Amino acid sequence: MAFGWIDEQSESRRRAGLVRTLRPRPADSPLLDLASNDYLGLARHPEVTEGAARAARTWGGGSTGSRLVTGTTELHTELERELAAFCGTEAALVFSSGYAANLAAVTALAPHGSLIVSDAGNHASLIDGCRLARGVTQVVAHADPDAVRKALGTHDGPAVAVSDTVFSVDGDAAPLAALARACREHGAGLVVDDAHGLGVLGDGGRGAPHAAGLAGADDVVVTVTLSKSLGSQGGAVLGPARVIDHLVNAARTFIFDTGLAPAAAGAALAALRLLRREPERAARARAVAGELHARLTAAGLEAVRPDAAVVSVRAPSPELALRWAADCRTAGLAVGCFRPPSVPDGISRLRLTARADLTERQIERAVRVIDGTRP
Repeated sequence: MAFGWIDEQSESRRRAGLVRTLRPRPADSPLLDLASNDYLGLARHPEVTEGAARAARTWGGGSTGSRLVTGTTELHTELERELAAFCGTEAALVFSSGYAANLAAVTALAPHGSLIVSDAGNHASLIDGCRLARGVTQVVAHADPDAVRKALGTHDGPAVAVSDTVFSVDGDAAPLAALARACREHGAGLVVDDAHGLGVLGDGGRGAPHAAGLAGADDVVVTVTLSKSLGSQGGAVLGPARVIDHLVNAARTFIFDTGLAPAAAGAALAALRLLRREPERAARARAVAGELHARLTAAGLEAVRPDAAVVSVRAPSPELALRWAADCRTAGLAVGCFRPPSVPDGISRLRLTARADLTERQIERAVRVIDGTRP
């Protein structure tokens, strides 16, 4: 029977407690949200939603084609110009998603004969980029510059190291400055995914590379998403102008993909301008994460100290993590539930995302629910 193997895999997932289901949310959910990546609370901000609406009224519902045909509007180039200026890079290129941006950066910058050194904790989009690239990939220990240095020392040709800046599972930060030094010793490039750093880390939320003193470096390429701190959708690659020009000509997820919808570009641009005007939002998101961690650990829970806005709380098993998250939802709190294969270490956990707009009362309520429903 065609696709008969699907039934076997479905049963295997059920037995392991790893079944995933879609849960449509209403427009006005009563749940306290610690599950989304809306770090700065901008997804529903009036300026951001108006930016989306205005762009749709002006440019239409879709971009109408790939970026190289009809999918580039003046709005896209305006967003790219302001993103690059904000993050301190020479140029930027907007994609339809952060996933597409990561695939583009890795595949286009790792040609045949090159070496890709990839952190063991990297996001799936970077891993898939490594798999699709024509270079050879070597996976190294998590957040270990010496392991990167050793791997680069085994290769004579072009090379690039690839890493998240803030890892999405536990919220720990990569040692970016040390990674850059290791790469420079071997003439290698560094590609970093700042999905969880933009809007949270660095001066006024300019990102982890900016905080590490790497903004504008000619050997560093940064990818970002527009769907987290900026409350919109899409992604971008930032870096030297010659790298961006190369992506325009070589990155398949840019050349063959429909451009980002104008509404998403308009929303992201409005959010970026709002963040530039209200830089304290970044510090507030970090403060909320620190407060969540302090209260959770004080309650005896095993929570990982956050380096940005992600707070991870360990669970005993995949099944108990799923039940814990469901019990939180019943009690009015939405939390993330990360289980294998989404977690590289095989440890299930609740994943909480701090938001800059959370109040002290909401923080207290969240901790009370998580502690009260623990397995």
